[in-house]
This record gives sequence, structure tokens and C-alpha cells, in this order.
Amino acid sequence: MTPVSALRWTRRLPLSGRVGLFFVLFWALAALVGPLLAPYPIGAFVDQNVFSGASGQFLLGTDYLGRDVLSRVLLAARYTIGLGTGAALLACLCGTGLALTAVVSPAWLDELLSRFMDTLISIPSKILALVMVAAFGSSLWLLLLIAGITYIPGNYRIARALAVNLNQLDFVAVARARGEGRFYIAVREILPNMIHPLLTDLGLRFVFIVLLLSALSFLGLGVQPPAADLGSLVRENISGIAEGAPALIVPALAIATLTVGVNLLIDALPRGGRRG
Repeated sequence: MTPVSALRWTRRLPLSGRVGLFFVLFWALAALVGPLLAPYPIGAFVDQNVFSGASGQFLLGTDYLGRDVLSRVLLAARYTIGLGTGAALLACLCGTGLALTAVVSPAWLDELLSRFMDTLISIPSKILALVMVAAFGSSLWLLLLIAGITYIPGNYRIARALAVNLNQLDFVAVARARGEGRFYIAVREILPNMIHPLLTDLGLRFVFIVLLLSALSFLGLGVQPPAADLGSLVRENISGIAEGAPALIVPALAIATLTVGVNLLIDALPRGGRRG
């Protein structure tokens, strides 16, 4: 997409979509280059006072140990967005791949996969994540894997419902009559017509995963010190709630603006699809 076409696409968005796009781009940029622009090292104790307010030296104040909040938020955004994006892609790729496999395969395999996903989806996501973290410990790769596995069943059900409807249409029947194989039908005929709904679901999975990871970090089971994500920043500065410390308010606002921005952008995306 060229800059001119990107500008035209942005102008076609409603106001809510532009607001969502602004928040998404802001936090994506913060995750990419923010840590390079952080004024202080992530774990440096830079102030003798704790929960200092915003000032010329500390733009967002300091936290409960006297560390610069701006520096910590910039790095925490990288962990939150990186883990959220990776886990959402994992969930959607695996869920969609299994859904396409189920639709073009014999009925017994479709039934087996569907019942297995029904079993997984019946387990509350936070309970499943807590059990897995308690059993295997907490690391970045494990958190990504846990969050991805937790939301595979939800994506599978949506992708399968879309694929089942498309599998009954005429252009798929024509492809079968030409003698095309199952893989060709799944990838070339069915999948392209599912892209727009699946992109919407990808955005929703990202929001769900960010909230799940934030909840785990708030419980002390997410990203471990000295690293931190936005949920960790909220948890560790909870003692500043009585005085309205920026160290608590800023990461909470970051989570809110990121998730709301993604939702606004998803709602504003044009709907459409390819047939045949």
C-alpha cells in the first residue's frame, strides 16, 4: 500500500475508526522504538522519592521504588504488544488451519476435532492459564504458548462456521467437479473468502489475550521481574492508588487505550470478500 492509498483508506474510515487507528499506531510505534528513546534504564533507581508526580525531569513521575515510569511503560508496551500479537497469530493460524482441515476431511475427523475443541472451550481461559503457569512456571515463550492455546478453540469455531457455509457454495462444487484436491479447495477456494471475518477475529483475539496477560501479570504470574508488561506495572504500583499515582494510572490507561483502539478500528474496517 502506497502512502497515497493509505491516506485515502484512512479518510474513508469513520471518526471512531480514525481514533482507533491513532491509538493502535501510537502503541505499535511505542513498542517498536520506545525502548530506544527511554530516558533512563528500565530498572534504574533515579529518584529518592517514591510515587513522584510528573515533572520536567520525570515526565510521568516515578514508581514505588523511585524508577522512571515513562521508561518502564515504553518497555512494558513492547512485551504486552509482542506477546499479544504473537499469541493471537498462533491462535488464529492453528484454529483456522484445523477448521479448514475439519471441513474438507471425512465426517469422523470433523467430529473428533469439534468435540476436542468443545472440551477445551468449556474450560475458562483464566483457569486454564493459571493451571498451566502453576504447573510449568512462567516464561515469555510459555506465556505466548498458553495464551495462544487458550484461544484456539474460539477461533476454530468461528472459522469452521464460515468454512462450512462456503463449502456448500457453487464455486466449491465446481472445483470438486474439476478434480481439485482437498488442500487446493481449502486454501484457494474457501480460505480467501474468509479473510475479512478472520482479520476481525484476529483483532478480537489480540484484545482478549492482552487482557488475559494483564490479568496474569496482576496476579504475579505473568512477565517476571526485572522485565514487565503493562499488567505488571499496575500490580506493582497498586499501593499508589490512594494518592492517584501516575505510576498506576498511566499503565492502566495504556491497557485501556490499546484495547479500545483495536476494537474501534475493527468495527470500522470495511466488510467484504471474494467469491469463486
